[in-house]
Amino acid sequence: MSLHLFNSLSRKKEAFVPLEEGKVKMYVCGPTVYNYIHIGNARPPIVFDTLRRYLEFQGYDVHYVANFTDVDDKLIKAANELGEDVPTIANRFIDAYHEDVERLNVKKATTHPRVTENMEDIIAFVKALVEKDVAYESNGDVYFKTRSFDGYGKLSHQSVDALRLGSRIEVGEQKADPLDFVLWKAAKPGEISWESPWGHGRPGWHIECSAMIKKYLGDTIDIHAGGQDLIFPHHENEIAQSESITGKSFATYWLHNGYIQIDNEKMSKSLGNFVLVHDMLKKYDAQAIRFFLLSVHYRQPINLNAETIEAATNSLERIQTTYRNLQHRLEKTADLADDNVWMEKAVKAMDQFKAAMDDDMNTANAITAIFDFTREANAYIEQKNASSAVLNQFIDTFDMMAGVLGFVLQETELLDDDIEALIQERQMARKQKDYKRSDDIRDQLKAQGIDLEDTPQGVRWKRVRQ
Repeated sequence: MSLHLFNSLSRKKEAFVPLEEGKVKMYVCGPTVYNYIHIGNARPPIVFDTLRRYLEFQGYDVHYVANFTDVDDKLIKAANELGEDVPTIANRFIDAYHEDVERLNVKKATTHPRVTENMEDIIAFVKALVEKDVAYESNGDVYFKTRSFDGYGKLSHQSVDALRLGSRIEVGEQKADPLDFVLWKAAKPGEISWESPWGHGRPGWHIECSAMIKKYLGDTIDIHAGGQDLIFPHHENEIAQSESITGKSFATYWLHNGYIQIDNEKMSKSLGNFVLVHDMLKKYDAQAIRFFLLSVHYRQPINLNAETIEAATNSLERIQTTYRNLQHRLEKTADLADDNVWMEKAVKAMDQFKAAMDDDMNTANAITAIFDFTREANAYIEQKNASSAVLNQFIDTFDMMAGVLGFVLQETELLDDDIEALIQERQMARKQKDYKRSDDIRDQLKAQGIDLEDTPQGVRWKRVRQ
């Protein structure tokens, strides 16, 4: 089976065929940087980083673009409340975003464009829409003529007439039609602004992505992705703007991840259950957070609470422990013989993993494949006569699966010299049958978060949470 993705545009799974052989152009809507990201903001970067990793695993060259909205109403409000300027706040939270998602093992995008660094392109895009008579100026604002685009509603699967019933003109807006949406906003006194053909102002939210996609990826891209909440109006409006300019299909595949719930309620500021990643990283292991967000299919809602994050932590630790034990057993194995039966188990595990990922990136089933393989690996570790070839194959298989999902299976931190010395001293005490000293050292190490396991193949250790 080849990779199939659920396309929000067609509402069905489709075989993935890139526009250009061996290359993928992919755009993921990024955050508005007026605060730390919340856990809902973290789901798209992790989910679509995983898709990017799988595409690269399959040999594709992926040009991955994720933007930063570094000027809008929320940023202006935050600047006024804090007595700082918009660029200062944007820079602070862009740095915070990179710090948070790096800890979640999200790879940096090929390009991370910012609105304020692409203003000329955005203004040129709006100007072209006006010249095509699909947009118009009204007292310094510029609006898109929604009814001018015949395909409006095709992504959200809503008719223009149905949308018309729910639309209204906000205070201060001077639209020709309630369905029209803003491309350029006239600046209010004291607001950050840029000179344009319509006077000083700044972009509307939707136009930035259309302009930056055209600049960095071209008229048509392979994959456009983001949260489910962006389908309407953001992505719907992007399609209307972009296809009105180019006359071409804007994106071949539209992917959207589901919502995050907190204790079975939708996360929202009004409910007081707003969870910042910055705060979660102080309490939970970053890898466990990533594991949790991939433990459910990306299109489904996922429920966050103390129990689900604890379960993710424990599950990841089981896999990490098996991986370390494989490496430990390899150090104690000199046998270079092959064992086809066990080798086939590694091949079967990888096939099961790829089948899950090919099925609309079903990371939940991919994790199940890893757990199934973990049981096989644990059984092999206990074999009296182990093959280094098999152990290496098992380790390589874990590396490939973990690499796609972005899991770190082995901590880079090594035991410091004092702990190494204690483990060696304990080994010597056991040989001398000084079991009291041996037990004292075990307790001392446990107090430092090091758990020891004595096996026929030697001492195994793992770090445990305090």
